[in-house]
Amino acid sequence: MARPTSSAPTSTLTVIGGGLAGLTAAIAAAEAGVKVTLHESHHTLGGRARTAEGPYRTNDGPHALYSGGPHWTWLRQRDLIGPLAPLPPREVARLRLRHRGTLRRTPPLPLLRLLRPGARRTAPVDADFLTWATGLVGEEGARAAAHYAAVALFHHDPGALSAAFVWERLRRATRLPPEARCPRGGWGAVVDRMASRAWNLGVRMETLSRVDRLPTDGPVIVATSLDAARGLLGDATLAWPSGRTVLVDLAVRTRRGDAFAVSDLDAPGWVERFTAQDPTLAPPGEQLVQGQIPIGPDGRKADGVARAEELFDLGLPGWRERVTWRRAAVAAGRTGAVDPPGATWRDRPAVDRGDGVYLAGDQVAAPGVLSEVSFTSALTAVSLAVGRHAPALHRE
Repeated sequence: MARPTSSAPTSTLTVIGGGLAGLTAAIAAAEAGVKVTLHESHHTLGGRARTAEGPYRTNDGPHALYSGGPHWTWLRQRDLIGPLAPLPPREVARLRLRHRGTLRRTPPLPLLRLLRPGARRTAPVDADFLTWATGLVGEEGARAAAHYAAVALFHHDPGALSAAFVWERLRRATRLPPEARCPRGGWGAVVDRMASRAWNLGVRMETLSRVDRLPTDGPVIVATSLDAARGLLGDATLAWPSGRTVLVDLAVRTRRGDAFAVSDLDAPGWVERFTAQDPTLAPPGEQLVQGQIPIGPDGRKADGVARAEELFDLGLPGWRERVTWRRAAVAAGRTGAVDPPGATWRDRPAVDRGDGVYLAGDQVAAPGVLSEVSFTSALTAVSLAVGRHAPALHRE
């Protein structure tokens, strides 16, 4: 049966996927007066933003929101962020950097030169970041900058990506005061508030509801991974590069002097003690730490774990004797889009797929950093699907 096509405003909408993109789309459409049904294949909402139950409240990746993006205003206007976990200044002072194999408190001079305040740099889209930055501060500083940017890229070779893409994320990740903010209780607390708002707006949310065929009674927003969308839509063009990252979660007994975070400037990698901001993520007397170590397409999980342990050795002395819990996993294609030289977000799979089908998620054609792409693509999809205009969010 063919899908109906119409330019007239719609009164019903189906959303497939109950992660951040799907919940954003459902809320925005319901606010516009549309009757929304949301399908989520998992037994709980949230997608990759789910927070584990139990004493160690871990996520499938770091749980931070960047306050400089338009999605921040959208969430705050609806009181969906909730209380934030403040980062004490004493913890900021415990950020450490591995450079030339040793731990240091300050960045190397070439990296500071690249990031110096007042330097109005515009990075090119067509060049790779390493080549562009090397021309400015030399290869050592360029590699250090690329590796530091991995905290917002989750890619094993950030220097090979578009200079414009990496530069935007590097600037966002190094701003002072920091843009990255952690909702108290992790991403799950934000998901719960979004789900409550959707419910109060009349959204029908069906969990354990796997959709194998698109409905034909109105527009559909597919807010899943690109892999899932490719199978559902039978469209082999739905693909875009992403990262592959080893995530090592670790709980250790508290000890004074542990680093807040360690950024590896010798290779892409980052470890962070998330309870430095939000002690509720672990039982009293324990600290919750996560290592994020990008690996290549053929990289082994064991290699990523070993590199994380090297950073634990530097930032958390004696951690092996203090471990109370740990786990490790590989996140493949689950950390957002990365743009190669010559490409921008506009070249990714389009939101509008035709015939009343729209995509939303963190690997589609929408601007932003990490989760911001999910929000902006969802609002764009709703604007197109319901025949009304949402606030303009596309900006460079």
